[in-house]
Amino acid sequence: MSQSHCHYHVSKLVVVDHPFPKVVLDLGTRPVGILPPPGPNPVEGARSCWAFSTIAAIERITQLTTGKLISLFEQELVDYDRSGKDAGCEGGYMEGGFAFIVQNKGIATETIYPCSTNDGTCNTKKEASHAAKISGYENVSANSDSALLKAVANLPISVSIDVVGAFFQFYSSEIFTGDCGTDLDHGVTVVGYGTTTDGTKYWLVKNSWGTSWVEEGYIRMQRDIAAKEGLCGIAMDSSYPTT
Repeated sequence: MSQSHCHYHVSKLVVVDHPFPKVVLDLGTRPVGILPPPGPNPVEGARSCWAFSTIAAIERITQLTTGKLISLFEQELVDYDRSGKDAGCEGGYMEGGFAFIVQNKGIATETIYPCSTNDGTCNTKKEASHAAKISGYENVSANSDSALLKAVANLPISVSIDVVGAFFQFYSSEIFTGDCGTDLDHGVTVVGYGTTTDGTKYWLVKNSWGTSWVEEGYIRMQRDIAAKEGLCGIAMDSSYPTT
């Protein structure tokens, strides 16, 4: 693996076919009102990206099942989840974040457990203030654009991508088609998809580098390319929470 900006590790978990909720996202638009905005900034959020991707998926599935838009917070994962290869600001797995929340029987809100973007000491009193719960998580079939498309049509999906090189330098409102590999090192959340007027297909991706990055914290990445791994390896390793 090349130099990692998030110290993200590729999961080796077994894929399980799990039915998706029968709710479809508002595709091709930034999901205002169904997801809290991206945060924080590029420097602070980089190595805790796995926690932000985990929480983004859980916030949406919580909104789908309860009708409430609750801003959960990543700091609890950064502070508390040190199981397996999750290591706070030094990186981790989104699947590990899901597993922690299942074992922990929930996670707190941003108000109860605010973010410092640094590793902290576990606050067991705050950690017990659960605002959202999941029953488990599943992986999407790897290297399958159609499987990822089916999943994203129902809820946000936590994915890993390669951000070395052009991705870091990309500050535009155009579709990202740039130079990147498949050395997965960063966790983001695919929240939708669409097609431009010229026929270019794209994934709508929520990042954790703040709202000043690209399109208010989101980026549109080209989809349906020739490589089975997808652009920047987006189809290689993805997962979602279940309730």
